[in-house]
Amino acid sequence: VAGIIVNTGLYTVNIAVMGFSSNVNLFACDTIFSLAKEKLHYGRYEDWYKLLIVLIVVMITGVLLSLFLNTRIGLSIRATGDNEDMVRASSINPLFMITVGLCIANALTALSGAILGQYQKSCDINLGTGMVTIALASLIIGETLCRGKGGIGKRVVFVVIGSCLYRIIVGIAMRMNMPAVALK
Repeated sequence: VAGIIVNTGLYTVNIAVMGFSSNVNLFACDTIFSLAKEKLHYGRYEDWYKLLIVLIVVMITGVLLSLFLNTRIGLSIRATGDNEDMVRASSINPLFMITVGLCIANALTALSGAILGQYQKSCDINLGTGMVTIALASLIIGETLCRGKGGIGKRVVFVVIGSCLYRIIVGIAMRMNMPAVALK
């Protein structure tokens, strides 16, 4: 959610980075997917390399996030989200913790946008519109499956599973000929 809010606030900066064009074509550029296709040869399973790359990125990101959130600063960020007054009473600067948390959230948003842009071989300035709904639905589904128990690693895994389940539900709705305008 923080990434979408910052993306909205930085609309002009983003469009300047894109060369003052609302969309950019990446067909002539190398992507992580085109580079992986050159290196990986799966025979008849040739199309699975994209899924493999995304799974590797998600697993590495999930592991790094879990490890970080179990460090001293990670625990401080989590505590700030739970009870800011208690963190302040513990002589931890809650504004710094919020800033670090927002930086991490925005870095993850940038990573996902970069991977999606490379996958689609294009990027559009309005691509992130509506992602708040998807993010919240993924979190709610993941937290419901996890039931709030277990460590941070388990929660990260269940949020990723919740995201996949949300997309599966949308896919099922599309297969049942639901109009695209009804998905929101």
